[in-house]
Amino acid sequence: MSKQLTIDDARQSLNAHVAAKGEEIRAKYGPHIGWNQLQQILGDRAFVRYPCTIVFDAGPLLEGEFAHPVIQGEHPEDGFAIHVHPYFATQSDRVPALVLYQLVLVNYGEFASADDAETFGAAVLGMSKDEYYQAVCGLADEISANA
Repeated sequence: MSKQLTIDDARQSLNAHVAAKGEEIRAKYGPHIGWNQLQQILGDRAFVRYPCTIVFDAGPLLEGEFAHPVIQGEHPEDGFAIHVHPYFATQSDRVPALVLYQLVLVNYGEFASADDAETFGAAVLGMSKDEYYQAVCGLADEISANA
């Protein structure tokens, strides 16, 4: 008799998958992931399912939000603009951590959780999940402090 898969099983499977994808990206484009490597990652359909551009525009961002992907048409294949808070426009070395967090939404939609985003970003950047979480929270706090 086979076991019924649960939502929790699916979440665990996705988290393991994003960790593995993150490690593959680090192996191919790392160990340092800067602006240029981020551009290469965004263009690599093995890792980013849909076309993405980075836009420094806070228009669609919620209060305190550092970045968010916005679909550019009716279908994901039309691509996404990843809106990054303009505070980071002159800090290209810090943008990868913010954009990597958003890529699980681009790749997996609303099923992806914050935990998946942290797992993925940490794996790509070669950090522990806690270190990555603290780094991203620190960047988000800078927006509020400079508002």
